[in-house]
Amino acid sequence: MMRTNDIRHAFLSYFKNHDHAIVDSGPLVPHNDSTLLFTNSGMVQFKNIFTGQETTSIPRATTAQKCVRAGGKHNDLENVGHTARHHTFFEMLGNFSFGDYFKERAIDLAWNLITKEFGLDKNRLLVTIYHDDEDAAKFWRKVAGLDDKRIIRIATSDNFWSMGETGPCGPCSEIFYDHGEAIAGGPPGSKDADGDRFIEIWNLVFMQYEQRDAKTRVDLPRPSIDTGMGLERIAAILQGKHDNYDIDLMQHLIEAVADASATKAGGDHRIAQRVIADHLRSACFLLADGVLPSNEGRGYVLRRIMRRAMRHAHQMGCKQPLLYQLVPTLITQMGGHYTELKRGEALMREVLKLEEERFKETLGRGLAILNETMQQGSKSGDTKSKTKQTLDGSIAFKLYDTYGFPLDLTEDVLRQHGWQVDVAGFETAMAQQKQAARKAWAGSGDKDLTQEMQFLHNLAGNFAATEFLGYETLEASGQILVLVKNGGEVKTLTAAKGEKAEKKTQAYLIANQTPFYAESGGQEGDHGVLTDEAAKLLARITNTFKISGVFFHVIEMEAGAEIKIGDSVRFVVDSQRRQLLRCNHSATHLLHAALRQHLGTHVTQKGSLVAEGRLRFDFSHPKAVTSDQLEAIEETVNKRLRLNSQVTTRIMTEKAAVAEGALALFGEKYGDEVRVVAMGGNADSDDSSNSGNAGNSGEKKIWSVELCGGTHVRRTGEIGVFKIIGESAVASGVRRIEGVTEGVALGWINKRLAIVNEASGVLKTTAENFGERLAALVEERRTATQTIAGLRQKLALAGGTGRAGTGRAGTGAGTAGGRADGGAGTGTTGGGADGKPKMLGNVAFKYCWLADTPAKELKGIADQLSAGMGQEGYGANVAVVVSQIDDTPSLVVKATKAAVESGVNAGDLIKTANGALGSKGGGRADMAQAGGGDPDKIDEAVAAMEAKVKEVGGR
Repeated sequence: MMRTNDIRHAFLSYFKNHDHAIVDSGPLVPHNDSTLLFTNSGMVQFKNIFTGQETTSIPRATTAQKCVRAGGKHNDLENVGHTARHHTFFEMLGNFSFGDYFKERAIDLAWNLITKEFGLDKNRLLVTIYHDDEDAAKFWRKVAGLDDKRIIRIATSDNFWSMGETGPCGPCSEIFYDHGEAIAGGPPGSKDADGDRFIEIWNLVFMQYEQRDAKTRVDLPRPSIDTGMGLERIAAILQGKHDNYDIDLMQHLIEAVADASATKAGGDHRIAQRVIADHLRSACFLLADGVLPSNEGRGYVLRRIMRRAMRHAHQMGCKQPLLYQLVPTLITQMGGHYTELKRGEALMREVLKLEEERFKETLGRGLAILNETMQQGSKSGDTKSKTKQTLDGSIAFKLYDTYGFPLDLTEDVLRQHGWQVDVAGFETAMAQQKQAARKAWAGSGDKDLTQEMQFLHNLAGNFAATEFLGYETLEASGQILVLVKNGGEVKTLTAAKGEKAEKKTQAYLIANQTPFYAESGGQEGDHGVLTDEAAKLLARITNTFKISGVFFHVIEMEAGAEIKIGDSVRFVVDSQRRQLLRCNHSATHLLHAALRQHLGTHVTQKGSLVAEGRLRFDFSHPKAVTSDQLEAIEETVNKRLRLNSQVTTRIMTEKAAVAEGALALFGEKYGDEVRVVAMGGNADSDDSSNSGNAGNSGEKKIWSVELCGGTHVRRTGEIGVFKIIGESAVASGVRRIEGVTEGVALGWINKRLAIVNEASGVLKTTAENFGERLAALVEERRTATQTIAGLRQKLALAGGTGRAGTGRAGTGAGTAGGRADGGAGTGTTGGGADGKPKMLGNVAFKYCWLADTPAKELKGIADQLSAGMGQEGYGANVAVVVSQIDDTPSLVVKATKAAVESGVNAGDLIKTANGALGSKGGGRADMAQAGGGDPDKIDEAVAAMEAKVKEVGGR
């Protein structure tokens, strides 16, 4: 039996032997198609070649392409685990001709492989063609000897492929395998075609036309071939299986799931095991390509996949995280071909474990909400619609927004109970949230920017890449090729004499070569000046960026200067700024290595900023970095700076660089050759004398080796000092460290030392004893705060502090002892005339007013006031406590269980007070609070609450 890995290898080797170049799988995040969420077919990485936007030196190629279909147009998520051939992750085997061979050769190569190399029974094979593709029919008869009964003509778009409304397109020819009469289903094109007897195994696309508009289709000058064969499908056939999940690869994963979950493989949890096996592949490959779980975009789809698998693990009874335990099995099965899995193992395990731990925390709460909702619906719903009861869309959105439940997860849970979701209501709630978010966002208001940048993108396509000289020099001559101003090309730029600085002409300049580094890889673009050959200032260069390898210099013309296309000019980089950029960029490399040393090899770069005054480094890590870890990381970087080791660079192929240990960003697309930057001395020694290029035979391993096109210092000692100035969260599983180097770091340190010295003087202590003295003061303040809070509580229970009364003497309705003449209160707690609680029906009522008491203390005072009434025999009681700091009132209402049972609701009392006082707040039946409003209306608010208690009390 051919194993899945053997089949993949045999396919690639077969086409290599027929003059095809084996091309590595493209990443799952496509770099050349913003319309795709994930790579979903083998041709995606070659799309620009087929459209003519890129050229290639290879006329033929073959690939095993990793694919994900779990969102957007291609979404197989719902069917995974329930059918024989649906997956979120799959491998697409393919061969491609870029204007080389066409239909006859493609058919010959395909038929020879599956019938001779793979040994499939010719009698079990049939093909489809587009209904008017006579050439394909002729070649199938000639090459395969098929008669017309086994060449089925299809007139629909199923057998006509197109890239979009315009662009390359052409007819298809699909090869089907007949699994036999024992399985229901008919051949393609028949009424029973949806059955599982006849399975498509290979699709040959004959790309021979260009669709120019809805009515115009012309022949391509160089017709091409694009084919795709699902590895899982052909493996099932070659292994004598009908179900993709029965092939060796999937069975190894399913058995690993069963072992880790202590369940029987293929038993009662068969569906869950299949889902987890499939979703494990998607999750790990996406993580290895740089996608992290989040609440939007690709990260949201990844989280949906992960949480769907995790819910199935939960249903199988797994108490501990499961998925991360399966990563080694996946690497054993697929890591030989997809080496990125091994490189990303630590990251995959860490993220999967963290996500499952977090999901278990929210799963219980979310399921409780669903169960409660279904129970209430079952009690109140009519029996006729019992099997199709519907969950309100707003509840489904709350589960998504608050608890992280994807909509399909909610639907999955409900489906088992005969419920469905009001999807329209969910989408309405989602749209409302997005609209609110848009209103809250303040944009730049620069509506012309997009049009201008689109013009520059189109312009860049007309030129070869700019030659960058900035690794070796900061000054160089160049010839002006293009000048752009006001969204269009110009031949000459001039700035009038005496033109004010704020009105200087701003434009873009392209030259044949430049020492200016263009913004990329997180490093900001260079600044500097443009002069003539006699060093006369012509313009200031305020930024540099690149589009498709073409460098654009953003310039401000100097008053009285003139430049024109064809001029030879001198580019001079701001050397001081470049040196700061070098220091910060090299520091990010050393920081990356230090993070991996102290936090683990799961740490990978997720983004960076290299500016002249600071650096920012984003990295994958599931939790906050502790202060002790930050201190160790910082010291490790500074230790590497003190070695003053040489920074070396080499030009290599990406594969060779990675094989020698260089770090590459997951999912990043590199060119045929890459720049490898090594620094930091030897990994296992402080001796920098042996430092050199990474991977040289006989030399010790260099501490930091990365693929990078940025500019760097020559020796690490130039960085001087590195200081971490901040650590924070960026997104789920992504942390950020901010830092400074060189003179900026020294300035930052000196400024904070000055602050410490000044503060030490105020506290009348030394800088060395500052921390101890400050801690003592904090403790003194904490003790004093607790003492004051205790005294306030005693004062409240003794009768309050008193305040200006309103003259409602004798009512006892919350006047805190207010006098009839409106003078100062006597400091008694509001209650009856004898100081006892006032009885309102069966409920006792007492009110206390306190001056300058923090709102956070009121709940404890209310509890004590209520408990005191309880001790006096008033079991059903209400305690109201009000404080006023400056002109801001705060109030708390406490109602005992007996009072609630009598009809009193603290939340309703607060709403009553809000109406009178103008405050805001709410709460439960037994405890509620509010704040704000007009302090002159406090008595009115308390009286209103008293009336409310009297109205409902004793019912």
